[in-house]
Amino acid sequence: MVVLKGIPHILSPELLYALAKMGHGDELVLADSNFPTSSICAHGPKEIRADGLGIPQLLEAILKLLPLDTYVSCPAAVMDLVESDKLKGLPVPVWDIYSQLLHLNNAQSNLDKVERFAFYERAKKAFAVVATGETALYGNLILKKGVISAENLK
Repeated sequence: MVVLKGIPHILSPELLYALAKMGHGDELVLADSNFPTSSICAHGPKEIRADGLGIPQLLEAILKLLPLDTYVSCPAAVMDLVESDKLKGLPVPVWDIYSQLLHLNNAQSNLDKVERFAFYERAKKAFAVVATGETALYGNLILKKGVISAENLK
């Protein structure tokens, strides 16, 4: 637990360090409990554990510190449904929660939907993958870090 003024207490020191080290354009994956985090991280990204925490609560805390990239059309992406789940009309209510949190933090675009295996490949190139306890199906989320202007550093 982090006990500092202004820092959300659910952000671990390891996650805070990763957020601080990320540069413009680096990506952070918030992985649900079914995501193959350790396998993906064997290809390079740092693995960070946040077991027991849901992605919405982590997202809300992270967005207090991490600017999203304003130079791309979609700074946030989710794993799209596989065809059989699309045919079933599987609802993904967690995406609405993500969208609301992103818009509350001035994200100007909708979530990008990335095909499952393309999502895995993109995750392999991420700066870090945060393994969460999120149980919502299709709960995975990628965030692309933006820039902080000099006046916002004060």
